[in-house]
Amino acid sequence: MNQEEQFNREVEEENGQIPSSEEAENHGQDSEEASAETELTAEQQRISELEKLLEESNQRLMRVQADYDNFRRRTREEQAASLKYKSMSLIEQLLPAMDNFERALQFESDNEQTSNLLAGMNMVYRQIQEACKNEGLEQIETIGQLFDPHLHQAVMQVEDESFEKNTVVEELQKGYRLKDRVVRPAMVKVNA
Repeated sequence: MNQEEQFNREVEEENGQIPSSEEAENHGQDSEEASAETELTAEQQRISELEKLLEESNQRLMRVQADYDNFRRRTREEQAASLKYKSMSLIEQLLPAMDNFERALQFESDNEQTSNLLAGMNMVYRQIQEACKNEGLEQIETIGQLFDPHLHQAVMQVEDESFEKNTVVEELQKGYRLKDRVVRPAMVKVNA
């Protein structure tokens, strides 16, 4: 390079049109640093995305675990209720037969054979009552009790001064409950 070219080059370097040899070296280092920073930023983005996916997966797992726990609890409660009231349908079917036993036992006879038959029917009736009682069947109390629409079915109203208002005066059909559930409400007359 001759002197004139050298001079022009120095002028251009001073004006910033051509990078100096030092700047050229620095520019190479800068591009390497920029490339490293770009790689680091890409890695940080990838890490951020993976952390977000991990958090979403953890949230989904926690929801599934909560759903499973709720399912197990509900299943246990349903099984307990099923066991508690397992004899409900049988008792519902036996109640009309028990009513018929009670009506038959009200019959009075002077005949010895009929009396023996009634005594046998009474024993069978008591056995059925005892078996139902062992399952948790209870008779609903009625006469003298305050009328409760959950336990009693009012079919008649009367005015009787010997009873308070809204009190059961007479039982027309027995009512029963199995543990804490009403199987059949008692049919009653209520004082108005």
